[in-house]
Amino acid sequence: MNSTSESRRAHASPLFAGLEGDIGVSFEFFPPKTERMAETLWDAVNMLEPLRPRFVSVTYGAGGSTRERTHATVERIVRETGIPAAAHLTCVDASRAEIDEVARAYWEIGVRHIVALRGDPPTAGAAFEPRADGYASAADLVAGLKTIAPFEISVGAYPEVHPEAASAGADLDNLKRKLDAGADRAITQFFFEPDTYFRFRDAAAAAGVDAELVPGIMPVSNFAAVQRMSGMTGTAVPPWLAHLFEGLDDLPAARQLVAATVVAEMCRRLYAGGVRQFHFYTLNRAELSYAICHLLGVRPR
Repeated sequence: MNSTSESRRAHASPLFAGLEGDIGVSFEFFPPKTERMAETLWDAVNMLEPLRPRFVSVTYGAGGSTRERTHATVERIVRETGIPAAAHLTCVDASRAEIDEVARAYWEIGVRHIVALRGDPPTAGAAFEPRADGYASAADLVAGLKTIAPFEISVGAYPEVHPEAASAGADLDNLKRKLDAGADRAITQFFFEPDTYFRFRDAAAAAGVDAELVPGIMPVSNFAAVQRMSGMTGTAVPPWLAHLFEGLDDLPAARQLVAATVVAEMCRRLYAGGVRQFHFYTLNRAELSYAICHLLGVRPR
């Protein structure tokens, strides 16, 4: 079924009726700092595992600040679940030899997928300065990882342009370098309107990018957190979104319902435009991501 007929069908029937469940999903977690946070994370992992995600990824803190906790979380996922685990790796504040050692350790415990990123400096707002003995960019990191083992590699992409990029064209050139170095796909930064993704997909195709571009979905019910994260990533927050969350500061259950409605509709529109792979930034909570997957036809089997 082409995207035009699918779009007509979506408008002629209940929005989520009759979806075939023909999508793939993946989920991102961050390593917990406390025992209580660890319980929340593993509740989320256990809830989402029956959806048979393509993979789950675990983030790596600025400057490598969560290296040990990231490794421990990934290792536990490999050991205790049947989900393919992907570990984030960055170029920041580590030598090439140190990063290679981490990558080899991941391969030895059964990790076959790396999310390779340049990474953020440990000091917020500081400019990235590659170490003389380190990897200079995400593209260099991808190339280096490919010499260590035949990892599956995902990289980042910015539908609204990386905050440090000179231009949209320069940002696409950087994406192409990462893919040419051996990356298998790109996962986008989160965004709030489907057309943001579609414009980026079209621009990437026009620039010669033919790799999979997976939209990153952020189902967040805390609008203050949305604003803070969006400011760091250069993501536009549309006025209508602020209006929807207005007056709900002290009503967390209502915020959850609004967040689920907003993100589910966006995913449905992405689906109508041909998207069949989604990556959810869970913030270590499963309910919103699970509900949206359920609406899209992804059910336990």
